[in-house]
Amino acid sequence: MTTTFGTLEPALSVRQVLTMERVLAGEPEVVAGAAQLDRAVRWVHVAEAPDVGVMLTGGEMVLTTGVLLAGDEEKQAEYIRSLHRAEAAAVVLGLGRAFPAPPDVMRRAAERCGLPMIVLHRPFPFAELTEEVQARLVRRKFAAVSLSESVRTALTGLITADAPLQRLLDEIASHSACPVVVTNLAHRVLATAGERPAVDDVLRDWERIARQAGGSEGDGWIRAELTGRGERWGQIVLCGYRGDTTTGRLLADRGAEALVLHRMLAGNSAHTWEEQSAQGLLTDLVSGVVPARQLLPRARAAGLPVNRRTFVPLVVRESEVGQLDRVLRMLGLPGLVAELADGATAVLLSLARDQDAEALTAHFAARLRDESGSIKAVVAAADPRIAWDDVPAGLREAQHVADAVADHSAALDLPAVVRLRDVHLRGLVRLLRDDPNVQSFAERELDGLLCAADEELLSVLRTYLATGRNKSRTAQLHHVSRPALYRRLEAIQGRLGVDLDDFEQAASVHIALLAHDAQQG
Repeated sequence: MTTTFGTLEPALSVRQVLTMERVLAGEPEVVAGAAQLDRAVRWVHVAEAPDVGVMLTGGEMVLTTGVLLAGDEEKQAEYIRSLHRAEAAAVVLGLGRAFPAPPDVMRRAAERCGLPMIVLHRPFPFAELTEEVQARLVRRKFAAVSLSESVRTALTGLITADAPLQRLLDEIASHSACPVVVTNLAHRVLATAGERPAVDDVLRDWERIARQAGGSEGDGWIRAELTGRGERWGQIVLCGYRGDTTTGRLLADRGAEALVLHRMLAGNSAHTWEEQSAQGLLTDLVSGVVPARQLLPRARAAGLPVNRRTFVPLVVRESEVGQLDRVLRMLGLPGLVAELADGATAVLLSLARDQDAEALTAHFAARLRDESGSIKAVVAAADPRIAWDDVPAGLREAQHVADAVADHSAALDLPAVVRLRDVHLRGLVRLLRDDPNVQSFAERELDGLLCAADEELLSVLRTYLATGRNKSRTAQLHHVSRPALYRRLEAIQGRLGVDLDDFEQAASVHIALLAHDAQQG
């Protein structure tokens, strides 16, 4: 469960100071720089000296009666210019004996500099304003320390509990109340968090956002670098943060610290988060829980070309994600790779419309076998898809084909790329494996072997039927002599009460064995 801590009070602006009850009692009037009233006030400073600028560090609201400026227009103009050079937030002039009305020289200079100038028409004790503003600023600084420690404690607790990356991002998003995006150095999106519609809106326009380096902090785009062991490898971005910039930067920094620590403790490689991003996307596509149309922004933000493309869904067995990634890079094929359940890996190729999808898929399969040095790697493919909405069905078809030939690729005469048309009866039986009638049929036909739990005889039967009842090939694959194989076949026929030389009986046993294996798998 997420614990949500209070966010920081926004920094005080000149406009907010002017709305304070004590200030209103002085009847304030903005006479210059009205467009700059949202400047942040870092401190309040009472100063009468003409050279006050040398005592400021920026962000101060300066209060003065102008008693040392009266009668000297050059001093008045220089006073305003010195405040501007020191980047003061605003100047407040109390009207009275020195200036019964707003001085034109100061007003014009402030307007030229864009410095907010406020006059107070009624006598006003500056000490009260100073006390009020300083108290608020001190409370805010204390809140900043408290928030920083609260966020750090929450994130550290999650890391200690071995929480996944997504859980950390969800925690950061709960504090920032805006979409959170993690990218690599190429601005590819690795992970996101936040309200799904808001995240989708960000991802939908991510290409433009990435080109503009994520916007400016003034627009609520707060970024923090992800750096570890002297190497910069990504960014965390708060997208459209609506609080003050200081708070947003604090949240982004705490989030970046946590993500770097999370990666270091997990011992992740440089590509792990890319793999997690691809896995989440492809898993959602295969499951069909999320409509494909809603996943399109995620695919585009992850760097997969999606406009006017041909998509080739593949599922590969007996091969690792890293190996598949290397083959894709060697061939220059854009695609996503992600590990699925049961040792299968999904690959989604994105090809230009004028490319030969079938030839490139065959080339990919051949190169994969060369790289792996094994003929066991099974590349199952669905027919190419032109529409993105058809990709989930294609991935499920490829997964079905891969499952249909699982553990039997060596005994079967299969092409380099296996398609639905290549799995024939085996594919149909796998589709029907959960049907109770099929399950009963399998148990009835194989009862003599299943009761005996003789895995060796089941394995011989499986190979014998898969090779088209080729005794020589079966003996070779099981490393036994022909006479030894004959004795085992006789034992199988005796236990099942069938004649395997009879085509119909052999076919019935074969279908039952396929159903049994599909159910076990």
